[in-house]
Amino acid sequence: MFRPTSGCIWNSFQSSGKRHLVITGGRGAGKTTLLWALCPEILPGVTTWAVPGEGVYLRDNPTGRTVPIGIFDPNLPGTEGKMRPVPEGFSGLGREALISAGEAPGEWASVDEIGYLESKAEDYLSALARLGERKRLILAVRKPDGALPEEIARDPFTLDLDRPYGSYGCVILASGLGKRFGGNKLTAPFRGKPLIHWALDATEGIFARRVVVTRSQEAAALCRERGVEVIFHDLSYRSDTVRLGVSQMEDLDGCLFCPADQPLLRRETVAALALGAVNGPEVILRPAFEDRPGAPVLFPKWAFPELKNLPQGTGGGYLARRYAHRVRFLPVEDPRELEDVDTREDLARLSLL
Repeated sequence: MFRPTSGCIWNSFQSSGKRHLVITGGRGAGKTTLLWALCPEILPGVTTWAVPGEGVYLRDNPTGRTVPIGIFDPNLPGTEGKMRPVPEGFSGLGREALISAGEAPGEWASVDEIGYLESKAEDYLSALARLGERKRLILAVRKPDGALPEEIARDPFTLDLDRPYGSYGCVILASGLGKRFGGNKLTAPFRGKPLIHWALDATEGIFARRVVVTRSQEAAALCRERGVEVIFHDLSYRSDTVRLGVSQMEDLDGCLFCPADQPLLRRETVAALALGAVNGPEVILRPAFEDRPGAPVLFPKWAFPELKNLPQGTGGGYLARRYAHRVRFLPVEDPRELEDVDTREDLARLSLL
């Protein structure tokens, strides 16, 4: 599975408009590593860590002061979680550190991490809730359900490292006839490999299911060599292509429609769209450079019935325009990501960029 990078996470988070960023996942998922990749400067707040067979400790980030918040107790039931809470660690230095973080300059604070020991430390959790009112937070959380104060848990941007991209599909649109190109552009070489391979690379490892919809036997063969499912057809309209693709995604939470002729589309941009969909299942997502929107476009499940019944000859853009109030844009820094290949001149020009 493609692991989200700090850049694509930050881009997706910022475009979501949400206040707090919560990183979750099982033991060893890399929550702390990612948290500090997202904020390389030491932010006000707290850091906690466990020493197996010994205890769990809390540090006030700016001062470096440390206190135990859990003591290993082999007599506790079960095979894991054999740490007995130390309430005075939470109510003492832990609470003080969160209060100090709220009074520190700057917009952000961090808490690494929230686990199960805090569940009965009400004064500590109250201080954390107040910190969330004063600062934007980046938090690492082992188990998000019930672990966070309600004020923070209400609507954060959540990244689950065990399943970062949820259950979304991808349809690669490869049904163009290549009339302006003067041949099959999908198999034309671009920087040493067929043009369609760039779409396959940009979408690999992110989606629960991928399917290529094409009228080209040659392109179909290239995709099957990569282990990607193909729908081969001879239908005439773009609306047919969309309908065929979405028909394979009915059990998923949404679907990205990705053109096969955007060779400079970055995998990180595709991943950021998928992360945004997990955190905004009600919106249509698409990339944009400044005020110019582009493709690919990610539609949530509620759009599937209309995508299967588009007016003849139209594509997903028709629905994006109809529901313009539900479209959210993901900014891209390089407009070349959004350029497609229509002619041989386009192919030559983009290959030199």
